[in-house]
Amino acid sequence: MQDAIMSATSPENAPADHPKVPRGKTGILLANLGTPDHYSYWPMRRYLNEFLSDQRVIDYPKWKWQPLLQLIILTKRPFSSGEAYKSIWNHDKGESPLMTITKAQTEKFRAVMNEAYGDKVMVDFCMRYGNPSTKSKVREMVKAGCERILFFPLYPQYAGATTATANDSFFRSLMSEAWQPAARTVPAYSSHPDYIEALAQSVETAYGQMDKRPDILVVSYHGMPERYLQQGDPYHCQCAKTSRLLKERLGWENTDLVTTFQSRFGPEEWLKPYTVEEVARLARTGKKNIAVIAPAFSADCIETLEEINEEIKESFEEAGGENFTYIPCLNDDDAHIQALATIAKENLGGWL
Repeated sequence: MQDAIMSATSPENAPADHPKVPRGKTGILLANLGTPDHYSYWPMRRYLNEFLSDQRVIDYPKWKWQPLLQLIILTKRPFSSGEAYKSIWNHDKGESPLMTITKAQTEKFRAVMNEAYGDKVMVDFCMRYGNPSTKSKVREMVKAGCERILFFPLYPQYAGATTATANDSFFRSLMSEAWQPAARTVPAYSSHPDYIEALAQSVETAYGQMDKRPDILVVSYHGMPERYLQQGDPYHCQCAKTSRLLKERLGWENTDLVTTFQSRFGPEEWLKPYTVEEVARLARTGKKNIAVIAPAFSADCIETLEEINEEIKESFEEAGGENFTYIPCLNDDDAHIQALATIAKENLGGWL
């Protein structure tokens, strides 16, 4: 950003005392869910408070939800969530795996985009919750001369609690800018051919490294309350389509994979079948050798590294399962980065 400020100039035909401004760049801002700054109590509490206070995530009336959240949930949950984060924390770098992976994704993505567009683009990342905040990164891009910003939520399937709330944060950030850049948001890419291809390649690579082919592939997506589907959220349908396209690309039968949903929270019914229950059922019915993949996550995080690889694995083994393989998220795999770059280029049409 310093280079952009150093090369700032006054507008054409402006008076001599007009302030210099850097202009002409296009920003591409990748966005992920977020991460606590540390797994200790207060950083966890701040992060969980921001996350669970988002009415896109928990849509109960504030007068009913906030007392419960502040007085009960946030006095206990930071301890249990902190222990879960501690078990997967990147202690060498002092950050969560999601942060480490997102940085690596951004670096590779930036290299691809710079090769295509040179210094006309500025690439960075932000988090919906925690740091770096969306607002801070929008501010940096505007100061660096970005007249246009392409906002790219890294959620393949659209959901109000993921894509929409990330976009909300982006639009709120623009509200504080005196000179707003032109803005676009990248839509969900759950059926994009390059994304499906990257997913399929990751499955083929994982299966090729196994001594014994799994009896079934469990395609586990993050869950949501069932009533969200009834209210018109397309997430469930887009998850089902991703699974179908993945199956077709692999040339598999319907019995070769099953779609499930994880991460229930609260008392109401969520999308089914629940992953933790389904893996146990599979084990009891003779499917002793399974693999699990999580296509809704662009980067490994607490829900994959701890929930799938620990809690869900334990449920499977306690029910008699023998071989459990977790296939990592696409992370900074080259096929994934190329897919993201293709999607970004498609959404930059007319700008670059």
